[in-house]
Amino acid sequence: MALPTLSDEQRAQNLKKAAEARHARAELRDKIKNGDVTLESVLNSEDEAAKRMPVRALIESLPGYGKAKAAKIMDEIAVADNRRVQGLGARQREALLEILSK
Repeated sequence: MALPTLSDEQRAQNLKKAAEARHARAELRDKIKNGDVTLESVLNSEDEAAKRMPVRALIESLPGYGKAKAAKIMDEIAVADNRRVQGLGARQREALLEILSK
């Protein structure tokens, strides 16, 4: 499938939209790190920034968790490295909450 040809205005608009989405996810990660937002609220959120956040980034945003621990947890609950929060199944959400609430 060929990519659509975009005008300069459309391209600029899409770049702006992508930057806003990245900024919203960064703000959400900061709120998680500071404890302003809980893991459960992010998993149950209807916010697009929360739904489109990679699970790996969500785990790494929690205090005390880095890349190694995030990779280990994702392996334990069988979540692909590129999975986003909205793509988690019910059992994966439950397992994630159970592991991270210890």
